[in-house]
Amino acid sequence: MTIAQTYLDDVIAKMAWVRDTQAENIAAAGAICADTIAGDGLVFTFGTGHGGFAALESFPRTGGVTGFRPIVESSIALMHHVLGDQGTAQYRFLHTQEGYGKAILRSHQLKDGDALILFSHSGINPVILDMAVEFQERGLKVIGVTSVPHSSQVASRHSSGKRLFEIADVTIDTGIPLEDASQFIDGLEYPVGPTSTSVAVAVSHAINASTSADLVARGVKPMIMVNTNSNRTTEAHQQNDRNYAELWRRLRSREFSAPVVK
Repeated sequence: MTIAQTYLDDVIAKMAWVRDTQAENIAAAGAICADTIAGDGLVFTFGTGHGGFAALESFPRTGGVTGFRPIVESSIALMHHVLGDQGTAQYRFLHTQEGYGKAILRSHQLKDGDALILFSHSGINPVILDMAVEFQERGLKVIGVTSVPHSSQVASRHSSGKRLFEIADVTIDTGIPLEDASQFIDGLEYPVGPTSTSVAVAVSHAINASTSADLVARGVKPMIMVNTNSNRTTEAHQQNDRNYAELWRRLRSREFSAPVVK
């Protein structure tokens, strides 16, 4: 068996573990999101670094529900330049700075009924925990998608002393081990084949699907994004434009609050 085959088998096994152990938590997350969307709010999604990929997959995405709202801070989401603008040095500094997460949220005009999904493999860094604490202080729901096995073995870097799974109202455990990469090669010191991103993205889609099912069960028809690269391109664009108009309606209904300047 090739290393590619053993890697894919491992990813499948990890997703099966999430399916078998986290179904109740995913359903609870979907119910929170359905409450928010049915109540005319927004479900914000966020992650730093590779955690941001799962957040981005929430909307706009084929099969996704209008009402999810990814937050993208390019300085801590994209460090692929490595050197120069938005490089690794900036990322390493910024995502560990307490107060930055709250500053980000002030630019998004939160309101009662909103919810937040945080994707963080380790669940220990200040930007993520800033956001979790801010939402809870406002009485808003927080969903954490994180690795409890990893997070349990490392200390929080936030002044609260807590990790994401200790703060979130609902935690979906990805079960990814501390190393993340899962394949060991004889003669190579470090493992290859990361697994956290694949599982987190699958969880993101599972929450989205659960939200849709929950809304339908309540008699609320969710507004779904449609694939435009099909035999119904015109219809799909029209539907997606209605989705974008609905997002704009939700955004413009918010009262502006100027960022705090000290």
